[in-house]
Amino acid sequence: MAKIKKNKIKKKMKKAAPKSRKVAPKAAPVKKAASKRAKAKGAKTTRAAAGAVARSPKIPGYDELPVRAGAPAGAAWGVFGDDDEVGTINLLTPERVIAAAASIRSGKIFAMNLPINIPDPPLFTRGRHTHTIKIFPAADFVLDDYLDNFYPQSSSQWDALAHVKHPIFGAYNGIPDNQMTGRGGTRLGIDNLARRGIAGRGVLADLARYYDRVGKSIDFTKNKSIPLDDVQATLEEQGVALRAGDILLIRIGWTKFYLSASAEIKAELAKETVVPGIEASQRTARWLWDNHLAAVASDSPALEALPKPAGEETEFLHFHMLAFFGMPIGEMWNLEGLAEDCATDERYDFFLTSAPLNVPGGIGSPPNALAIK
Repeated sequence: MAKIKKNKIKKKMKKAAPKSRKVAPKAAPVKKAASKRAKAKGAKTTRAAAGAVARSPKIPGYDELPVRAGAPAGAAWGVFGDDDEVGTINLLTPERVIAAAASIRSGKIFAMNLPINIPDPPLFTRGRHTHTIKIFPAADFVLDDYLDNFYPQSSSQWDALAHVKHPIFGAYNGIPDNQMTGRGGTRLGIDNLARRGIAGRGVLADLARYYDRVGKSIDFTKNKSIPLDDVQATLEEQGVALRAGDILLIRIGWTKFYLSASAEIKAELAKETVVPGIEASQRTARWLWDNHLAAVASDSPALEALPKPAGEETEFLHFHMLAFFGMPIGEMWNLEGLAEDCATDERYDFFLTSAPLNVPGGIGSPPNALAIK
């Protein structure tokens, strides 16, 4: 994620901080899908299939937040307990994990980590790692190896909840700075997700293929925002409905673009990381929360467009998701093989597992994620 100047953020967020629970406009109605494939399957191409709300009775809606006195508007602090450090991953209940197993139909497995040396050169001023292989002096039939200068967020990654705090309201669940990892304590690190483990139903929104079908395109060298309406329309056209506890994967095609890009383009991206991403607005945050997603990941380097597009709402989705909801963000996931298979069998849900590195107080980790179809 790009560095952000603190003074500019404070000015923007003071202006953009929600003044009440009813600030955001309602999402625009989703057009009825014209997909012959979805109709042939008998899929319900309704608002529900576009990811409309399927609320758990125990989880408040966005307009009902906050539930704890003193928490900022739109924050889920206290929803999962005042000492909670895993946020919306709590939605992956045993019952939902069991139900997610029904998404396994063919037994195909898709690994979603890029090699740890891609992107190369690394983005966001991160450094290259070095990989050393060692032969044991007393036993030359044994090999060992180690990494130096390894940035756990330089390739496919999860952001820990400690990765971004709100510059005015603070970190997830109101955990004070002096208790946060890297700021005096050890809380909100990636080790919380590693110890908990991540497993549940995954859903792919293949926006890149949807754009190909409807004649739209994305300039991957620009910081263009992808409208929430297009994410919703993608899900609707695919005929897949979101459920509480789902892990949503959004493919915009960035990884495919990057792997075929010239050395000059890659060098420019390393120098100044300019990337498209999903609409960063309060209505997007509302939609993510009201669908009660456990997590969201994308093949883009930041999920949202960076740097912030000029003239758009002064929102930063990382603040809503990490600091307010406790909703983990995955970035630069390799979704190409999975997307190809989903397009072939027209099934966009699967069982998803992820085992982040158990780094005490870590800020991020490779996801070590598998989609099992």
